[in-house]
Amino acid sequence: MKAFVFLITAILLTSCSTTSPRDEMQADVDQAATVIQRFEAIPEKGIPPSVMKAARGVAILTVTKAGFIGSARAGKGVVVARLNNGWSGPSAIGTGGLGVGFQAGVEVTEFVMVLNTPAAVEAFSKQGNVTLGGNLSVAAGPLGRTAEAGVSLQSAIYSYSISQGFFAGVSLEGTVISVRDDANEAYYGRPVTAGEILSGKVQVPAGARNLVTMLSKY
Repeated sequence: MKAFVFLITAILLTSCSTTSPRDEMQADVDQAATVIQRFEAIPEKGIPPSVMKAARGVAILTVTKAGFIGSARAGKGVVVARLNNGWSGPSAIGTGGLGVGFQAGVEVTEFVMVLNTPAAVEAFSKQGNVTLGGNLSVAAGPLGRTAEAGVSLQSAIYSYSISQGFFAGVSLEGTVISVRDDANEAYYGRPVTAGEILSGKVQVPAGARNLVTMLSKY
């Protein structure tokens, strides 16, 4: 079984290997913009605008989970931070893991993590892994316009998901997210750190302007 799930993970992580690293990162940026659009399409069930307006940053991941006897999941996406004069460029992130039990088929889930505090943004700015939970609290976020009036800060990170058209706040406690330095280097054309990107020291690439413009309404 272990060989099976590791094989699935390898397949998921290399599914875009026929494209260049820069083009793959651009696809992740475009996908992030599409995910934001999906949440905006049904405001009655999506992220309350007040939550987005108060956000210090946003992380967006698309995760594919596949399995039969066991399962494996792999995901990638980007994180951006709010600056004094707008939003930063995107920094590449990824996640993965194994599961147990009978889980047949393939499922794609899109996640939005709203970073509510400077500490949450700082965690994504460091090299290495970010583990959600513990000192960096994460909770299912409030949903829809009906929650708008009663929204107050409850966690460093609010998490949301879309799977097969269903919108939900979801707990991601224990999830490990990694910085993808190779993708950042390919996208920006030189070695850059996540901290440099999210602090605004690196210019926003032309390919990321659509994503930044979408977030600038908040």
